[in-house]
Amino acid sequence: MTFRTIRDHSALKWLYPGMHIKRWLVLLLFGIALMGLGIAYILKEAYLQAPLPGAFYYLTLQFMPRWMRGVLFITLSLSTVGIALYKLNESLLYAFVRPDSRDQSMAEVIYNKRFLSRGPRVVAIGGGTGLSTLLRGLKVYTSNLTAIVTVADDGGSTGRLRQEFGVVAPGDLRQCIAALAESEPLMSKLFQYRFSEGNGLEGHSFGNLFIVAMSEVTGNFEAAIHEASRVLNVRGTILPSTLEDVTLSARTHEDEFVHGEHNISERGGRIKELYLNPPDAEAHPDAVRAVLDADIIVIGPGSLYTSVLPNLLVEGLQKALFQTSATKVFVCNVATQHGETDGFGVAEHIEAIERHTGSDLIDAVVANCNIVPELPEAWHSSAVQVSNDALTGYPGVRLVQADVVAEENRYRHDPYKLAATIMRLYDSKDTSSNESRRPAPEEPAVLVTR
Repeated sequence: MTFRTIRDHSALKWLYPGMHIKRWLVLLLFGIALMGLGIAYILKEAYLQAPLPGAFYYLTLQFMPRWMRGVLFITLSLSTVGIALYKLNESLLYAFVRPDSRDQSMAEVIYNKRFLSRGPRVVAIGGGTGLSTLLRGLKVYTSNLTAIVTVADDGGSTGRLRQEFGVVAPGDLRQCIAALAESEPLMSKLFQYRFSEGNGLEGHSFGNLFIVAMSEVTGNFEAAIHEASRVLNVRGTILPSTLEDVTLSARTHEDEFVHGEHNISERGGRIKELYLNPPDAEAHPDAVRAVLDADIIVIGPGSLYTSVLPNLLVEGLQKALFQTSATKVFVCNVATQHGETDGFGVAEHIEAIERHTGSDLIDAVVANCNIVPELPEAWHSSAVQVSNDALTGYPGVRLVQADVVAEENRYRHDPYKLAATIMRLYDSKDTSSNESRRPAPEEPAVLVTR
């Protein structure tokens, strides 16, 4: 058992600073000690004054030295108090905690409530698998999470539901709900479950159908996301970047126009310009408010042109990003995406963002430094390269290199490595947040080169 395992054991969380538990445990033990002292006085008086049978010689353990009797009774006392507290923990947990959280200890529940609610206000902007991966790591540190999600997806199950019901694209929102649900990974499996057969059901994911059904029950899509998050005990807030029915369009370097996110991904080719229809789509007011109130804003990871940039093209959201005082961090993908970012390095990712939003939007870039020479040929992808002069043309941008890649899939980020790196970056700006941080499973070393 490692020191980290011992440190993170739920029993030791009772002793963490700020839990408001130790003072009452001390008072409890003090009360028990006073009770024991009072009983001892009474027994001593009875023992000295009243004639007792010879069997009491053995019942009172007089054949043992006094110090040994003291140690024995102290050990028995601590054992019974510990068992009583453990069983009390189980009883309280059963009565007051949601049924799907009863596998947690009461210490874990209190810890999450007290510490995570003090965490930094983090806004994550993106979509797809990249955003949900990031959220899985960040929810270890704070419950003050806001995910702002693209709603331009129009392929697969999402596209069919948009056409048939006229709803905002639920696909990326579904992935975020699954990632932030307290019952994850079970809820993740359920929400990501895709029907393989059935007339009208084939190809649909359960999560998409759940969200659409909830929108019918509640009367609007915004309420559906809120109620779905409440029912599933989501840690944080999930918001669409806009509630309008938007379509993503692109112009390639060959001056070909492509309409629809799905077509852009399938078409391939270098994208010269990306834009939304309608171009004046109104940003979700709560998303704008979250950006203005944030302590740190994380943009990406995810498909640059179909997950990240669609959010930044929403005018109100873009203005809020320039006005906020929060640190804005762009998480660069660990690998290029075939058809979108072939041959891109870190600088090309930044250039694409500034070309669509304007300069000086980003304060820092997180890039993976654990690079392997080649990725499998079937992926049609290569690792995003980082060099010390990668941001020469962006003097105001800080480059942070760290091992953030998932070893089992080097095309993806590791959620806990990535979250630990972002929190280290945040702590370097605001060390006062250290006491509200939760120890992560792994915290890779961060190399700041700029």
